[in-house]
Amino acid sequence: MAAISRSAYASASPDVPVAISFIAADVGGTHVRVGHMVQARDAAIELSHYRTYRCAEHASLQAILEDFLQQRRGVDAVVIASAGVALDDGSFISNNLPWAISPSRIGAVLAVRNVHLVNDFEAVAYAAPQMEQRAVLQLSGPTPRHARANGPILVVGPGTGLGAALWIDAKPRAIVLATEAGQVALASTHPREYAVLQGLLRDRHYLPLEHVLSGPGLLHLYDAVCELHGATPRHRLPAAVTHAALHEDDALARECLEIFCGLLGSAVGDMALAYGAAGGIYLAGGFLPTIGQFLAGSAFAERFLDKGNMRAVLERIPVKLVEHGQLGVLGAANWYLQHHTDLS
Repeated sequence: MAAISRSAYASASPDVPVAISFIAADVGGTHVRVGHMVQARDAAIELSHYRTYRCAEHASLQAILEDFLQQRRGVDAVVIASAGVALDDGSFISNNLPWAISPSRIGAVLAVRNVHLVNDFEAVAYAAPQMEQRAVLQLSGPTPRHARANGPILVVGPGTGLGAALWIDAKPRAIVLATEAGQVALASTHPREYAVLQGLLRDRHYLPLEHVLSGPGLLHLYDAVCELHGATPRHRLPAAVTHAALHEDDALARECLEIFCGLLGSAVGDMALAYGAAGGIYLAGGFLPTIGQFLAGSAFAERFLDKGNMRAVLERIPVKLVEHGQLGVLGAANWYLQHHTDLS
């Protein structure tokens, strides 16, 4: 369990009357990130306190939130960003979580009337206005000294699945369009990739992007590369594959990661054209930050641009890698601030 850390956002003074006080939580398979958001009257919203918890160390999400709220009462609402499926009783389950999420139980335990759930990647997209300051690496497009790109912003993240959402700077308030881009068909005309994909199609009739472009997908890809070479797979975790590709003399893991980066670049280029993402593209979440330098030196950028006559269009779109960090919390907070009048 991590200690409370101060955000780059200033903490609200306890002497200042608070107009809004709520909890924003980003629930992942390994960690729950929780932030206390406060807004003094006529002031900007601030992240007052922030803490990270390990899911496996706690019996439920309400236990985590109850611990976080021990010193922070007077909360108006809780907004939770999480992947998962809603059940008939209103609870939320996910293959990656050790427990179900029950808004009614959370509300009862915390004595909070308003508890809201939002899709995890939709929440990340609501943090698009904060992403530029969290960019760690530019992979393609004009540099910051050029004019700022305008238009819709696409946020893409290969994690447990492949998330993608579009942020549109509309009036009176921004619009986020969640997508199912991860379910779009995966295809390639590159001979080596085509051979690998043929192997992946042997036991299925449809191959969606996220079957390869995700954490679990990296293992599918690695197994297929090993099969193509007649080798026995050595690694059973995505992190083991990336570590072997980056730090060990493991040619198969490296080939797997090279193919992954090329396919990701091609898929993101397709999304940029399909969604008109002229305002930029941010790669957020998942394991991409751990392979940032490898990604920058891979075929990602060339495959992103390799769209025939549309190359000149794609060259104008900045593509950047961002650290996920607090983005899920900030995005969930942005979602609540935009919707709370309608929800209250």
